[in-house]
Amino acid sequence: HPTQATRRTLLQKHAAIARLLAARDRPDRTAREDAELREALLREITAAWETDELRPERPTPEDEVRGGMAVFENVLWDAVPRYLRELDRVLREQAGEPLGLDVAPVRFGSWMGGDRDGNPRVTPEVTVRACLLARWQAAVLYEREVAALRAELSMNDASNELRARVGEAWEPYRALLKEVLARLAATRREAEALLEGRAPPAEGGARPYRRVEELREPLLLCHRSLVERGDRVVAEGRLTDVIRRLTAFGLTLVRLDLRQEADRHTEAMDEITRYLGLGGYAHWDEAHRQAFLVGLLQDRRPLVPPQLWDGGGVLSERTTEVLATFAVAARMGPGSLGAYVISMASHPSDVLLVEALQREARMRFATAESGPPLRVVPLFETLADLDGVGEAVRRLLAVPWYRRRLHELHGGRHEVMIGYSDSAKDAGRLAATWALYRAQEAIVAATREAGLRVTIFHGRGGSIGRGGGPTHAAILAQPPGSVDGAIRVTEQGEVISHKYGLPGTALRNLELATSAVLEATLAPPAPPEPAWRSLMDELAARSRDAYRAVVRDDARFVRYFRVATPEIELSRLNIGSRPARRPPKPGEVERGGIETLRAIPWVFAWTQVRLMLPAWLGVDAALAWVEEADRAADLAEMDARWPFFRTTLDLVEMVLAKAEPEVGEVYDARLVPEELRPVGEELRARFRGARARLLRLRGRRELLEASPAIRRSIAVRNPYVEPLNLLQAELLGRVRDGRASAEAGLLVTINGIAAGMKNTG
Repeated sequence: HPTQATRRTLLQKHAAIARLLAARDRPDRTAREDAELREALLREITAAWETDELRPERPTPEDEVRGGMAVFENVLWDAVPRYLRELDRVLREQAGEPLGLDVAPVRFGSWMGGDRDGNPRVTPEVTVRACLLARWQAAVLYEREVAALRAELSMNDASNELRARVGEAWEPYRALLKEVLARLAATRREAEALLEGRAPPAEGGARPYRRVEELREPLLLCHRSLVERGDRVVAEGRLTDVIRRLTAFGLTLVRLDLRQEADRHTEAMDEITRYLGLGGYAHWDEAHRQAFLVGLLQDRRPLVPPQLWDGGGVLSERTTEVLATFAVAARMGPGSLGAYVISMASHPSDVLLVEALQREARMRFATAESGPPLRVVPLFETLADLDGVGEAVRRLLAVPWYRRRLHELHGGRHEVMIGYSDSAKDAGRLAATWALYRAQEAIVAATREAGLRVTIFHGRGGSIGRGGGPTHAAILAQPPGSVDGAIRVTEQGEVISHKYGLPGTALRNLELATSAVLEATLAPPAPPEPAWRSLMDELAARSRDAYRAVVRDDARFVRYFRVATPEIELSRLNIGSRPARRPPKPGEVERGGIETLRAIPWVFAWTQVRLMLPAWLGVDAALAWVEEADRAADLAEMDARWPFFRTTLDLVEMVLAKAEPEVGEVYDARLVPEELRPVGEELRARFRGARARLLRLRGRRELLEASPAIRRSIAVRNPYVEPLNLLQAELLGRVRDGRASAEAGLLVTINGIAAGMKNTG
């Protein structure tokens, strides 16, 4: 997921600086080499210093796709085979068996160019180009690797199987790989032509690759031949890396997910049924909708007539866009697309409707070269939807057609996504965390009752307020059974560059995720004690009520939020293609509160002023109740014995350590009217209360006492971030006073604080 404050150009310069610093760590460097490295560092730092930190224009979805492709090209392309070699080595040592060439413990997906939920700039054409860019980039990278492999495999001896393929060629491996290179070049040229709006090259030469198996087959043939002829050591080098890349990345590097709101599908089907004289789908009850959709899915005849697919003004622009998206998905080749995610899903009909629209499009547009139908993944986001997810999944899996679909197409595995951002914005971090835990338990129970396995897709952001945090600890804190041999996780914005910006950190993070999934699958934690659940229910309820009393019920809060933080000005910072607010639905009046504000700017704004409110508001009230009710000993037991609760408190402690409430006083003094200043004073008092109570309950003298490395990292950054806060408060005031010349400086401070705090939200 793309939102990123730092320009890609600067990220590339930072990576170059990191490589030079690593080179300076070599103990055998000469004095001349050392001087050359210092000069190179000076050049890179000077170039970075002289580079504008601000994007002149908002990035397009295609810009974001290209940024994502750069991560694959520059880091993951090499980090993944390194990671797989290390995993292979450990498996040989510990289990006595190697990692199979057809095994891909990690695969990559993307929402860049596919997430159209509230982003009108993501069109069907953008989705096509995103898939073509990924296909082109993959062809370029494979072409480079196979060319190097062909240069390496100069041996003259080969197996009879390989000889039967290439005849009496003097260098049999090179003869075979020459054909492979020709087809990769054809694949690249075809993608280039389509991206440039030209017709693909005429048939007659080498054919482009369409399916992974076509490229894997000659590579495996080379591997078998080398092993048979006694050259296993050669087979397990570059050749094995290429085969494993193919297993992990396919022919497209990454599978693009499509995402859209459930209401958009309902709106589209309502218009279709009205056009056909069947009545208004949007006004049918759930039973009527399900019966209609199941009947449609079992009917061999299409519902949507050709004239509705062809546009021409018959349907509204919004419905035409929905149908065009499904038409694109039906045409797309294998490996390009992954899942269709339904935002704000709450009923079985939300899933069945997407299956029905997908089926309609495939009946009209799918060809022999189309990929399989997309997995349809409901996303449950608000607190109410998370509380009802178990029953919603149970009702969905009670539909015989849908259960058959999961067995026939998806190996008996059901995927459900849970959203961390909107649930936290709705009810506060602590209440949302507990709701997400219980939701996973309910999903696991409902799925197992239906005789299926489950993959839970975690929609986490980068910040603690949006579900972020250390991946290893987060996975091990999940409910037993929820990590059923598989997990999907979003990585967003700055987190991508922090975790996968350099080969070493990418390797480390892949290893951490793998070890955590293995441990959570093979040795899941014990379920929480009933007494702990009861106490957690009480803490979550008190936290939720306290959070909503401020965010929803205090009439002063939204006005204070908008003047005390740079929330309004964030829209001027070109950090992503998506608008900061969800657009109003047809006929809906746009509201000015936080309801329609996306979770990223909600968290980003509070991070900028260093109060970090979304991550701790409500926790203060819950901890106050613990002390008043004399339940501190129970809390300490949960902290010691329950990984979920311990990780929750660890993350709250970390965010409290990153906050600096005194900074908010500077903003209030410069920006906030006198009548609203008590709101800031009350919030800072609540923050200090949360900090003091957490320290007492955990028996610590200072925050992050048990995590000195993190504490030192924050301490090192603070002296650089705090002057930016002082500048930002003043520049915000000048911009709001109408002094436009202050805007560029203001936006630089926003970027700088985001870099120092290590996330935008």
